[in-house]
Amino acid sequence: MAKATQSFLSSTDMSQRAPAQEGKGAGQWMISLFDRFATWSERRRQRRALEALPDHLLSDIGISRADAEQEAHKPFWQG
Repeated sequence: MAKATQSFLSSTDMSQRAPAQEGKGAGQWMISLFDRFATWSERRRQRRALEALPDHLLSDIGISRADAEQEAHKPFWQG
């Protein structure tokens, strides 16, 4: 059993792969796309949470209601 595990681990060793093949092509493109969507989703979530804060909490962090509304109405792709 240990020999089978050792054989499996050695066949999946990442150090034996060609370094030029890793991190290129469609896989990297998909990761980049996923990261972009995750960033947009998180930005949208944070802006909605900011908009939902009551005025006394906004003043605690130094943001006016108008600033919070302005930020909340930005498109999700805008930083």
